[in-house]
Amino acid sequence: MTVNSDSLTVSLASINPAMLALAGGVLLALGLLVIILLLRGASLRREQAEEASFRAGENEARMAELLKIQAEMQGRIAAMTEVFGARQSELNQAISQRLDGMSQRVNSTITEQTKSTHENLQRLQERLAVIDAAQNNIQTLARDVVGLQAILSNKQTRGAFGQSRMETIVADGLPMGAYAFQQTLSNGSRPDCTIRMPNGAPPLVIDAKFPLEAWNAIRDAGSPEAGKIAGQQFRRDLEVHIRDIAEKYLIQGETQETAFLFVPSESIFAEIHENFEALVQKAHRARIVIVSPSLLMLSIQVIQAVLKDQRMRAQAHLIQGEVAILMDDLGRLDERVRKLQGHFAMAQKDIDMVVTSAGKLTRRGAKIEALEFEAGGEAKPARDSEAAAKSVESRTGLLKLRVVDEE
Repeated sequence: MTVNSDSLTVSLASINPAMLALAGGVLLALGLLVIILLLRGASLRREQAEEASFRAGENEARMAELLKIQAEMQGRIAAMTEVFGARQSELNQAISQRLDGMSQRVNSTITEQTKSTHENLQRLQERLAVIDAAQNNIQTLARDVVGLQAILSNKQTRGAFGQSRMETIVADGLPMGAYAFQQTLSNGSRPDCTIRMPNGAPPLVIDAKFPLEAWNAIRDAGSPEAGKIAGQQFRRDLEVHIRDIAEKYLIQGETQETAFLFVPSESIFAEIHENFEALVQKAHRARIVIVSPSLLMLSIQVIQAVLKDQRMRAQAHLIQGEVAILMDDLGRLDERVRKLQGHFAMAQKDIDMVVTSAGKLTRRGAKIEALEFEAGGEAKPARDSEAAAKSVESRTGLLKLRVVDEE
């Protein structure tokens, strides 16, 4: 350290005074600059301190305001929490009530739906049972239709079917003895049915042999040409059959001038009249009437009425005799009624006389009850029932009664 001081002293001694002055000025300037800088730094630090204290105050105020706001927020949050709690409780209660109501409604709905489903299933089972029965009936009907088709496919069985239906209608509508089946005529022919007419008129002939093969050919035709050909064949067959009926069954004096051609189907009868009008007119000209089951039944009913009227006319004399006997019986009945009326009048007169006598006896009994009895003197009217009773008990002597007949 001493060496350094010495060296510095030597250095300073060796330096020029001008240099020293210059250096001193520089140092002075530096010192002033340092002082200025120090002053400015102190001023800056003071300003910074003041600014820091101001900012600290502002921060404290802001902090206090934030704390106040936080306290208010906490109060509001507490109030909101309380309100939310109450609202949540009410909401939970309302939701619970609604859930209970919904549960009850759902349970009742489920119960009703279950009941309705059970009823629907029961009705469905009943309908299924009805459908099963209908299906069984349809199957039975299908078997019957198949059997009927098998019957109608054979000419002999088909003719027997038409004849059987005609016989059933005739047998149901007419009494026994008014008709005959397969009766032989004088020319050797045997019509399907003959109906005896009243008043000795010739019988009516019914034929049930309808040419159904040609008609089925019309039904089975697959084209208009085939249908036309089948229609022509049906027309020819029916014309031949009508001519055969007119030649075999219309016998002068033995049968009626008109015969019936029985068609065993209403639909076939309608289509014949609709599509084969000329054929129907030709049958009428030949005095052959084409009849369906309903027309045959109506004709049978008319014939039955005619037969009944004929029987009534045949028994007219018997009816007149019975009416005469009935009139005699009515005369005797009138005489006996008049006698009975006279007996009733006499009995009524006797009853009136008996009633008159009973009235007289009643009045006399009332008068006897009203008398007062005295000993040795005439009877006087009693003043009251008690005095009359005492006089009867206490007095003795001659009892005199005076009875006055009002007649």
